[in-house]
Amino acid sequence: MNKAIRIIALFFVVALIAAPAFAEGEGGGMQVLTGPAIGAGLVILGAGFGISRIGSSAVESQARQPEVAGAIQTAMIIAAALIEGVTLFALIVCMMSIGS
Repeated sequence: MNKAIRIIALFFVVALIAAPAFAEGEGGGMQVLTGPAIGAGLVILGAGFGISRIGSSAVESQARQPEVAGAIQTAMIIAAALIEGVTLFALIVCMMSIGS
């Protein structure tokens, strides 16, 4: 239960931090586009969680089998790069939805 509350609180903090980045001024006013901001926040949270799980598992695997540490590190870097690529694509989709 405590972990779920922390995740929900982190989600709201990221959404509040990301919202001004998507603010758009029209006619002197400031309109906050919450949909793309929440989407970008979720993308970043998901990517951070995924890469942290990969790193955690890789370090644990290297501790258990030090002789294959090089192969594990290579696989970890490739997996993290793929996650970052998908994250970049998702952020671009969030940015493109601002103009729609």
